[in-house]
Amino acid sequence: MSEEIKLFGKWDFDEVAVNDLGLQRYISLQPVYFPHSGGRNQDQRFKKAEMNIVERFVNKLMRKGKNAGKKQKAINIVRVAFEIIYERTGQNPVQVLVDAICRVAPREETTRLTYGGVAQHISVDVSPLRRVDLALRFLATAMYQKSFNNIKSAEEVVAEELVLAARSEQSSAAVKKKQEIERIALSAR
Repeated sequence: MSEEIKLFGKWDFDEVAVNDLGLQRYISLQPVYFPHSGGRNQDQRFKKAEMNIVERFVNKLMRKGKNAGKKQKAINIVRVAFEIIYERTGQNPVQVLVDAICRVAPREETTRLTYGGVAQHISVDVSPLRRVDLALRFLATAMYQKSFNNIKSAEEVVAEELVLAARSEQSSAAVKKKQEIERIALSAR
């Protein structure tokens, strides 16, 4: 008798869908019980695209300073945040995370070109893998900014930011960051 593999024994990956066609290959929904691969994806180039998206999100939450290297603590924060998301929305929290990543991933950004000592910004398209990386970074930094000097627990802040980003609401700091980058790129065309 084969049992389905569910994240933390609760959340099913089969019902999760990536709506952004460009990101489908780079958001891995490989079923796992626990989001901890032990760093086996770090040696090869582009191997992180095969790492489960929940684990990549957990890794982004481990930032310099107080939480550096405390992966179990970050996993527990995500686990409780997923419970809160399910209570508030009734949706699969993994789907909410995927929707948040798709809505926060910028499509366009700027780069510097130097012609004869004069630097000029030009607009460029963003590769899908970089879009996922930037989306995870924007979500993690937004959560850190909101949790600073806040009486809410880290789990509540993570759940609130993911739900706001999944709905693409303006009160999400990650959505604001994406819109700012795309606005700058639009002016640099």
